[in-house]
Amino acid sequence: MEQITPRTFAETKVRGCNPGFVVTNSGTVVIDTPQLPTKAVAMRREVEGHGPIRYVINTEHHVDHIFGNYYFKGAGQVVHHQGVYDNFMTVYPELDPFEYAREALPDDPGGELLFPEREEYYADPNKGHLVFTGDLTLRVGDHTFHLLHTPGHTPGQIAVHVPEERVVFTGDTIFNDCQTWLMTSDVDQWIASLDRVRALDVDHVIPGHGPVTTLEYVNVQRAVLIEWKSAVADAIARGWTRDEVVAKVNFADRYPVDIGQGYMMDYIQTLNAGSLFDKLTAVPARAH
Repeated sequence: MEQITPRTFAETKVRGCNPGFVVTNSGTVVIDTPQLPTKAVAMRREVEGHGPIRYVINTEHHVDHIFGNYYFKGAGQVVHHQGVYDNFMTVYPELDPFEYAREALPDDPGGELLFPEREEYYADPNKGHLVFTGDLTLRVGDHTFHLLHTPGHTPGQIAVHVPEERVVFTGDTIFNDCQTWLMTSDVDQWIASLDRVRALDVDHVIPGHGPVTTLEYVNVQRAVLIEWKSAVADAIARGWTRDEVVAKVNFADRYPVDIGQGYMMDYIQTLNAGSLFDKLTAVPARAH
């Protein structure tokens, strides 16, 4: 794993999210877990080499951030925002998270032997023991972990700010130099959450995907979101149908897809355009 500061580590070069951990004088804290089974097992071994795991924190409910929890059973308390807890490994029409995790196994030699059966997995996937709403601050030895509610990409999205290390783990509030997945996101909330991240006093921003960056990248992520929303809004104003928006609004040329997901480029473009069209054309509920 990449060492960001003397006590902060993250993995940015495998398929899935960027899992990481922080070492304190009273144990370790894990932020997100690897999607690939062998990587999850190896990460647990590495983290426990620095001290007992006190907490496992997930920044969102998407499978690439949480599937590895299964391999961290018995390793500290799992901490979830209520929005993460409520949506943990839920099957949606657009994606079955368990099957998506299985789909990645060709990128993980040896992972098949560690992959559970569906019934076994869902019997105990290792979801939240400590569940909160709003923000939460944890003290672990000589370190502070501010869990900041940063909704937008998902309703239960959080960032983990560790002031002693001058780092923030943003989860998928930031996709650095790779395709942004909008899915069912709320772009306006997301932009407001980027403002919250930008107000932090940190040197290192550990994104949900892509290389470690700085606060300057917040402006780039904001521009990506605004460009997507503006393009779809403009298409709607021109009278385009949903099918036309999905076919014509496309930013595949801007960034590559994150590691191991190159085959999903068209899926991302279609999903982003379609979800924005649906949100921008939704009829507000009438007041009674």
